[in-house]
Amino acid sequence: MSRVGQMIHDQRYYLHMAGYIVIIVWKGITDKLNEPIKGATGHWTDWVYAIEGEPVLWIQQTFENATLTSVLNFHYLFIYLFLIYVTTVYYAYTGERDMTDKVTLNYLLIYAIAVPYYLFFNVEVTSSWIPEMKALLYHDGMYTAFYVSHDPLDNAVPSLHVAIPFGILLLNWMHCRNLGIRVRDWAHYRYHVFIFANTVLFCFTILYLGIHWIVDIPLGMAVGAIGALFIHQIQPRLRNDYGSVFKGMTGKRWRNHFLVEGIVTILIVALMMGAVSYQADTGEERPSFRLGPGDSTFEIVQKLDHGETVDLTLTNWHETETLQVMLVVTEDTVEQMNAGVLNWTELSDKWAVLEAAPGESIDLQVSQPKVWHIVIMHHPGEEEAGVMEVKVLSDYNQDALWKAYLLSIPSLWITAWVVHRLWRMKKSGVHWLTSTPSHTWPNNGESE
Repeated sequence: MSRVGQMIHDQRYYLHMAGYIVIIVWKGITDKLNEPIKGATGHWTDWVYAIEGEPVLWIQQTFENATLTSVLNFHYLFIYLFLIYVTTVYYAYTGERDMTDKVTLNYLLIYAIAVPYYLFFNVEVTSSWIPEMKALLYHDGMYTAFYVSHDPLDNAVPSLHVAIPFGILLLNWMHCRNLGIRVRDWAHYRYHVFIFANTVLFCFTILYLGIHWIVDIPLGMAVGAIGALFIHQIQPRLRNDYGSVFKGMTGKRWRNHFLVEGIVTILIVALMMGAVSYQADTGEERPSFRLGPGDSTFEIVQKLDHGETVDLTLTNWHETETLQVMLVVTEDTVEQMNAGVLNWTELSDKWAVLEAAPGESIDLQVSQPKVWHIVIMHHPGEEEAGVMEVKVLSDYNQDALWKAYLLSIPSLWITAWVVHRLWRMKKSGVHWLTSTPSHTWPNNGESE
């Protein structure tokens, strides 16, 4: 233990531990903003559906079986957590200081990059939008209780189950390139293959379980690539491998960074504000959920503090069928959710059911603190009834949009920094995968 403690001290790995604590807190703050700002930010699920259609439904129905579902439910949660946490420990244990830094930053910064997409460009999971698509993970006992409290279920784009392991793969490859060796000749090649195999499996898992859209995969890879490039290029400075962190910086070059990256950041903020404006103009015209005959799904009501309330309005847009609704504490539904099926019959025998006739609305208010609630919606019609569209408006009585913009700034700056550096590298004739600070570039007079 003394050797481990000495290693943590000498390599400053206590900063890595602090980084994991930061991201846990950061994610908690972000998730707590997700529902209160949804009335302003809306969602973009109909756009994704219009582009992509229903191929994920074919994937699920073609391969669905109970054993595969159980294996992939486990894989989606526990192997993902393994890659996030154990990879850092693995590289630290094997003496790979630089890779320990990079995979820690990979989790911290890739999540940071994804924040504005989650807050301002919400996309519902496929099982909330595609009729007959089962929520094989989210409607499955204790998994339900866990994910309701840890996943807003409208953060489909991009997929971090792709972005984070893909970022690790890129960091491995760029690290080997710096060493002048092929990845297959690297001492950790077998672990690299393990990460690659699980990344490929994640791409299937997220589609099969009724969570992500196909477009989430390339967008997740794009987020992973931005994060990996940033980490690959900034880590040598953070480790003082080429002098102090800000060596080579001058007032003029600081101003250049603030000007260029500030302009890019402002442009992206303008795009986000435009998205909010669009949602305000069109939100009332677009449904929140789509249910096939016999389908059930739910809207999450996040845990409240004492004195807080949430007002919900659910409107049935179907022309002939009645919408059935119940409001219940999440933990009280565990026994009625199994293998992607929400047993509406058992739930309705146990809890009060409200009904909204075609074109009518139901108003609900939640004030019970310190517990998670879900509003379950059910389409009771026969097959010929067709799709039922439901509009859900949730008012948390909070002015939280400014916090969402503030939390998005790190992502926007990282993106701007990567774009700016790539432009400067091209201008200076430096290879775009070079990780050294610009004050070391030959004959260019550049500086970070």
